[in-house]
Amino acid sequence: MNTMEPNTKPLLSRHHEALALFGGHVRAVRQDQWRAPTPCAEWSVRDLVNHLTVEQLWVPPLVTERRTAEEAHDGSFGFDADGDVLGDDPVAVWERAAAGAREAFAAPGALERTVQLSYGQTSCAAYCAQMVTDLVVHAWDLARAIGADERLPDGLVDFAVREVGPHSAELEKSGLFAAPVEPPAGAGVQAKLLSLLGRRV
Repeated sequence: MNTMEPNTKPLLSRHHEALALFGGHVRAVRQDQWRAPTPCAEWSVRDLVNHLTVEQLWVPPLVTERRTAEEAHDGSFGFDADGDVLGDDPVAVWERAAAGAREAFAAPGALERTVQLSYGQTSCAAYCAQMVTDLVVHAWDLARAIGADERLPDGLVDFAVREVGPHSAELEKSGLFAAPVEPPAGAGVQAKLLSLLGRRV
């Protein structure tokens, strides 16, 4: 996905908004909900929050330190990229990870760099856009899992649609998304986006 906005401020604003959206749901998780199932196959609420937390923890090494994605799995990033990083206080760990990612992307000139991801070099702006979309979709997953408000902000939905639309034919093949499902009759933009990504709304 190669979305890149000529003015980085709108992209950073969307990233901040998406972090806040997902973070709001993280803070709303009750103690008895961490092991609850989510729309993501085989993931509990804790698994889902851990996944997004690890994604944020990757940002400073990749963007600020110019490390490569391959290095993440040998422990040199300072955390277990393949394990549970949430510990005894998942909310606090999420908050620190989100703050680190926000700061790294917002640093002067950061979005003009390139980063080395698992599939090769890509622009940092495109990487940030991917992170926004992932946060938006998983915010819905988390909201459904804990019984929170499932409505997504229109601006973030439109952003995600622009991001995934050109790649819709390859989404299932990537292994990252379930097969698309038929959206309900009269579905709005949010429902169509989620249905495209395999969610039953």
